[in-house]
Amino acid sequence: MRVLITGGAGYLGTEISLRLMQNSRIKSVRVYDNLSRKNYNLFLGPERFNEKLSFAEADLLDTYTLKKEVAKADLIIHLAAKASTPFADANPHFFDQINHWGTAELSYAFEEATAEKLIYMSSASVYGSGHEHVNTSTHPNPRTFYGISKLKGEQHLTRLSSKKKVSIVRCGNVYGYSKSMRFDSVINRFVFQAKNMKRVTINGSGEQTRSFVHIERVVDFIEQLVISNKTSELYNLVDQNLTVNDVAYTLKDIIPDMEMLYVDHPLKLREIKVSEDPHVIEFIGNKNKTLQEELEEFLEKMA
Repeated sequence: MRVLITGGAGYLGTEISLRLMQNSRIKSVRVYDNLSRKNYNLFLGPERFNEKLSFAEADLLDTYTLKKEVAKADLIIHLAAKASTPFADANPHFFDQINHWGTAELSYAFEEATAEKLIYMSSASVYGSGHEHVNTSTHPNPRTFYGISKLKGEQHLTRLSSKKKVSIVRCGNVYGYSKSMRFDSVINRFVFQAKNMKRVTINGSGEQTRSFVHIERVVDFIEQLVISNKTSELYNLVDQNLTVNDVAYTLKDIIPDMEMLYVDHPLKLREIKVSEDPHVIEFIGNKNKTLQEELEEFLEKMA
């Protein structure tokens, strides 16, 4: 099986690329990335690419190159996106161009190609915000430009689900160590601050709830989706719902002298709660580590 990963040099893409490179059922892994985040860590370190992994530097909106690369693949994992924390609402033009129209271009290339399967990394932000738990039956109601753009991306791909296998993965807030780190998501940012400054900065009251998933669980799930024979499906990839304070106090249990600095303390910001998806558990089982164990391991991997 020849796999093409758009955004394959990013935070998630790096770990997925390296994992699939080691899978004996995968013939080749092609990383397609424009390196817009200036993150070259996929290419560094003690790991070495084997002959199965190669790289193409190109943009999603580069129609010529995109069609050429999609035509050579049996399966596409679409990770490339203008990424954001769940409720960020800046740069609407970039979200629309990359997440919406970039995915549209991919859908056209996929429709014309011989590839039969595509996995799209969407976001739980398509549900909007609210106090009630949501699941895959909940009607999407995005409240941000990011969420809107991800939902439009879904729509471009699901129109093909009667012809080809299209898996939509609505992912929670991803955290955990990767060679290609992102520190704009809340848990990753807290771990960086706690490790290096012995202080975390909390926006609002800290009582807002977010849905989270550890990066290892994401990689495990994507690998299983790649090798499965499942038809078109929709998944919510979430491990747990935590308040921001839950995360901060767990870190404080590990680092007792860590300070917690609240900004605009009276505000209770928007929140989202996503129910665990039993179809995800069928693939990768139940979570077997506590948040504290995960954060301890994460801190150990930080310099």
